[in-house]
Amino acid sequence: MNREKIEVNGASVDFYKYEKDGLVYYEFDSSLCVPPEPMVNAMSGLKLIDSKDKRLVMINMKKPMGLFPKIEKDFSWQIKELEDGKFKIIFSKKSDDEVTTDFSQTSCQG
Repeated sequence: MNREKIEVNGASVDFYKYEKDGLVYYEFDSSLCVPPEPMVNAMSGLKLIDSKDKRLVMINMKKPMGLFPKIEKDFSWQIKELEDGKFKIIFSKKSDDEVTTDFSQTSCQG
């Protein structure tokens, strides 16, 4: 798998792009960040998910519970706890409809 580092507007961490099983993945690790950086990075990354064949992978120290209500209309997610105690969250777009999520809502309050 060839991971390519990409620039993501508004992000404070490195993002990587790769393809696997016919899907395009964007991945970032916010596990060393402090709030509100994980939320800011997630919202920046979710802007890249403009079709159902793209995914956003977030590695974080905890489940981003404040993020989910902000994006639940447009995105679904799967959560996996990793062996090191971090969490891997994979986001996908629910439909090909236009996204209505307000990506400027980056405060950590749920």
